[in-house]
Amino acid sequence: MSGRLATLMDATVSNLENHRSKIVVEVDDAEMEAAMDQAAVALGKQIAIKGFRRGKVPRSVLVAHLGGVGALRAEAIRSSLPDFYARAVADTRLDPIGQPEVDITAGEQEGRLVFEATVEVRPEVALVGYESLRVAIPSPHVPDDEVQAQLDRFRETDAVLRDVDRPIVTDDLVTMDVRVTEVGTEAEPLEMSDFMYTVGSEAITSGVDELIVGLRAGEDLHLNGTLPSGAAASYDLTLKQVKERELPEFTDEWVAENTEWTTVDEMREEVMSQLQQRKLAESRLAQRDAMLVALSDLVAPNEVPEVLVAAETDERLHDLGHRLSEQKIDLETFLRVTGQAPDDLLARLREDAQRAVRVDLALRALARAEGLEPTPEEVAEELESTAASMGVDAETLRANLRDSGRVAAFDAEVAKMKASRWLAEHVTYVDPEGVAIDPRLLAPDESDDEDE
Repeated sequence: MSGRLATLMDATVSNLENHRSKIVVEVDDAEMEAAMDQAAVALGKQIAIKGFRRGKVPRSVLVAHLGGVGALRAEAIRSSLPDFYARAVADTRLDPIGQPEVDITAGEQEGRLVFEATVEVRPEVALVGYESLRVAIPSPHVPDDEVQAQLDRFRETDAVLRDVDRPIVTDDLVTMDVRVTEVGTEAEPLEMSDFMYTVGSEAITSGVDELIVGLRAGEDLHLNGTLPSGAAASYDLTLKQVKERELPEFTDEWVAENTEWTTVDEMREEVMSQLQQRKLAESRLAQRDAMLVALSDLVAPNEVPEVLVAAETDERLHDLGHRLSEQKIDLETFLRVTGQAPDDLLARLREDAQRAVRVDLALRALARAEGLEPTPEEVAEELESTAASMGVDAETLRANLRDSGRVAAFDAEVAKMKASRWLAEHVTYVDPEGVAIDPRLLAPDESDDEDE
């Protein structure tokens, strides 16, 4: 019945305890008459009455067939009540988050229809500390040792392996005999002779690298670990030979002969530039999510309504099912391939849902605290943009928002966008060590736009 009842109703709101509100709605006679006309049209298309074509039954005949005007009024109330409620929500700018409990208090038989709708509404949380929020993100700076490590990777292509007689260190290549016995089974042990292992790769099992460092060729190592399948196993290693990589001398001559660059300085500068771009990209990608998580941490989990978490969880589960369906994969296959139990998947979706709800509540609270409610012009601009992306005109979208009771929800989305921009400008970003990052480093690179 979208857009069909244009006259205004009287609707008033009173706040109750535990984030609940009551809307009292009064629908006048003219509006009820319009609702009854539309109910009569709808019923006329459904009911077969001898002597009349469907959809052409006079209202008086239909009323007689139904048993009186009271039956038509009851159908009009039943079919129109959701629209009456949605429009009352829009008119009062209420923000319900659950299904209403509706009680008709007057007008079921005649006169003004009056009903009460009690519903849980979105709580308004208070944020403490958002003005001085410090958010940790990956550092955009490139340490010298990372640059050198990248240069050494190029040199490793010309490295020479040299026998050493000293304690094993990380990156050494150790030749060993390996015996792996799965615990609790009678399966034959897996044995490998002269297996060459790079210390630090953890290619054998977790924990081997910490134990092997400091040992020498000729020693044995026994440890317990796990197989790739997750089964427990014991590992017996006989260390036979230790080699280290001897890198070529890092000279202009070597660079010119073995790389695309001509000098050491040119190569170092280009490698530094490439690493810097990657670091900046990582930092910028982390900014938005990190600041929203930090802001949402100011909202206590017990302030999050269960109805919102449940609805968000259901929506994420539905979206997952839709994506899997597009890939022609059922949920059972997805769980088997990813090694998840149904309860584990649901727990993860619920955890993500609660975080999303905390972000939503936090952004709304920030918008209120900083007076970032959108102006009519800002709402209109965003409505035009949203309508264009949906392929509809702005007035159609505006009417749909009102008829579905989502006017306040749309305004809130615009306010949240403003709050997100405000937060991005006021948050202090720090590296993992807690050192503040110059915001100019994180500013988007506009050089590409200038070139166009």
